Amino acid sequence: MHPTAEQPGSPPPRRVLVVGIGNILLRDEGVGVRVIEAMRDIPLPDDVELLDGGTSGADLIDFIADRPKVIFIDAVRTDGPPGSVYRFSPEDLMQDAAPALSLHQLGLLETLRMARHMNCSPREVVIFGVKPGAIDYGTDLTPQVASAVPKVVQLVLTEAGR
Repeated sequence: MHPTAEQPGSPPPRRVLVVGIGNILLRDEGVGVRVIEAMRDIPLPDDVELLDGGTSGADLIDFIADRPKVIFIDAVRTDGPPGSVYRFSPEDLMQDAAPALSLHQLGLLETLRMARHMNCSPREVVIFGVKPGAIDYGTDLTPQVASAVPKVVQLVLTEAGR
């Protein structure tokens, strides 16, 4: 039985799961996790659950299985300036001609494909990406990416309410 399944004595899974992806030891590459940390400090709707997905990849299937809605936050490769925020869908990642958007695209794509193959896909998936400024050793975000964190938090809260 996966962790999101109802077990005797455990609360049912919440309607929206927000997953931050990234490695906090590689500066801006950890922006997804940093957004989750920021959201832990604010009051959330009762139907929203947070998960630090780290660099888990396929290990996330148990957590996302059969959820009504999953929101991922990750660093993305784009031509925009550092700190730019983008919203996209799994279909955007799965298009053969799509540029490599997510720095964890292979892991995220494989996780979503595996969930689909196992017939336990979330009903709705939204991905928020932030263009990193620096991906090197260190635990602090660059100023541009750090200033994007509150914006992403607000976008996630708005999306969670839809």
